[in-house]
Amino acid sequence: MEQEIKRNIPRDLFLHLLAIVTLYWSSVSFVTILWQIINYFFQDQLNYFYYDAFSGLIRFSVSSLIIVFPVFIIVSWYLNKIYAKESQVRESKIRKWLIYLTLFIAALVIIGDLVSTINMLLGGEITIRFILKALSVLLVAGFVFGYYLDDVRRDAPTKLAKPFAYSSGALVVIVIVGAFFMIGSPNTARLIQFDQQKVSDLQGIQSQIVNYWQRKGALPNSLADLDDPISSYKIPNDPQTNQPYEYIVKDANKLSFEVCATFNKELKQPQSARYGLTSIVWDHSAGRVCFERTIDKDLYPLLEKSGSSIKPLPVK
Repeated sequence: MEQEIKRNIPRDLFLHLLAIVTLYWSSVSFVTILWQIINYFFQDQLNYFYYDAFSGLIRFSVSSLIIVFPVFIIVSWYLNKIYAKESQVRESKIRKWLIYLTLFIAALVIIGDLVSTINMLLGGEITIRFILKALSVLLVAGFVFGYYLDDVRRDAPTKLAKPFAYSSGALVVIVIVGAFFMIGSPNTARLIQFDQQKVSDLQGIQSQIVNYWQRKGALPNSLADLDDPISSYKIPNDPQTNQPYEYIVKDANKLSFEVCATFNKELKQPQSARYGLTSIVWDHSAGRVCFERTIDKDLYPLLEKSGSSIKPLPVK
């Protein structure tokens, strides 16, 4: 008996812990993707969602499901094989403690989800988006709770193991496919990243142009005038083509200018969008786009150096 315990306890602990952890991980990733899909199709102007801002979260969740969920299925299948040969493993305290811990967590999630649903409804949230989110959490937690509650009550492995694996596998595949429709292919994601970097570069260039005006009282003739070896600032090039960005002085007296770049994808955000660096003023279509800017002399007055301080000069 002593040899049997020494042989089985490390293996049992490892396999059961791995099964439970991968179950938790897969469930959280599954719900996360469901929420982002709901956000994508049911947008709320009071709580705007723009999927590019969360594409990193979606990609991580998809990656998790692709790797972690199959590990859960394989480990569960292997444990069922062990149960068939060694019935004492199924009755081990390690397994029962982990299953009851899972039931406890699932029960807390269900209770918390119901409390949150009532709380949000009382707070005025009655959109279909919120209802679908609450239902997604309730269904996933209830699915896990029901399966393991049925399993822990039995002396032999439940017959629901195969239907559970097939149905959950089908749902995971459907959710992953739906996520790919949102985030696109890896090539699309790379093109979007290029566009985001271009917008960030143009924002930096615009800031440097305003700073140049405040310190020198004129617009720069070219972007090369903004290079400053002392502050280590150098105008960036387009990361995709390595070509300089376009800068056009429209009216030097009115302090009007344009900065231009060529984008891969369209970016259009409604008035309620407030995520990340890309605000509404940087919306763009695909292709070459120029952003016209005019410096307001009242908002950005000239600066006069006096000792160690900088004071704004009155603009005539």
